[in-house]
Amino acid sequence: MVPDGLWELFQRVVPPAPVRPQGGGRRRQHGDREVLAAIVFVATSGCTWNQLPPGFGPSGVTAFRRFTEWSEARVWARLHRLVLDELGAQGELDWSRCAIDSVSVRAAKGGGLTGPNPTDRGKNGSKIHIIVDRNEMPISIGISAANLHDSQALEALVRGIPPIRSRRGPRRRRPDKLHGDKGYDYPHLRRWLRDRGITPRIARRGMESSERLGRHRWVVERSIAWFGGCRRLHRRYERKPEHFLAFTALAATLICYRRLPK
Repeated sequence: MVPDGLWELFQRVVPPAPVRPQGGGRRRQHGDREVLAAIVFVATSGCTWNQLPPGFGPSGVTAFRRFTEWSEARVWARLHRLVLDELGAQGELDWSRCAIDSVSVRAAKGGGLTGPNPTDRGKNGSKIHIIVDRNEMPISIGISAANLHDSQALEALVRGIPPIRSRRGPRRRRPDKLHGDKGYDYPHLRRWLRDRGITPRIARRGMESSERLGRHRWVVERSIAWFGGCRRLHRRYERKPEHFLAFTALAATLICYRRLPK
């Protein structure tokens, strides 16, 4: 569940164990690698914390407690960025054409950043917003209520692209072009992108067909399909939005890690 390479990267971002108020040092019954494997299993299998098989070592309560602790420390976002740095340093990222899109999931228990989904008969849900590079790697992710229009997430998602290492030259965080469907067809968004040196390639409502758009936008559709490999994202069970975002960041990390040269 946790390859050696991923474990080495994780050790660079995981915080030390908190010191117990009553003393006793930092020792824990289960190591971080055991708990990380349990969390990855929950994310990929879609099981609940209580359904975690005993063969992993830590109980579901222990895994959830450590997951909460690491989510508060933003470990998952930092791990995703670290894997992106490794991809960028090895020339595995292509900034020439990026694409943006979103996918809606039903929220089974409600919680923050949920809302009526207009595409699912008004059922409560959330959206996952993604920007991917030309090689289908997610470089920026975010979540929102399902009733938030896609266009309202574009600026935050572009700003959320971290400065990523390059094989040659300085770090980079802006693509040359950004492809999007007709949901992002607004003049102020086009101006906003151009002001930042990004060429908008957004389909125009009533003028361009979806077939022409799909020549470059298919990469984000494929990346969204890969997110489906994290079955915990098929339906949102987390009441706290930071926990749902953590699972989204973990899924993005696993997608990017698989692209790293062995």
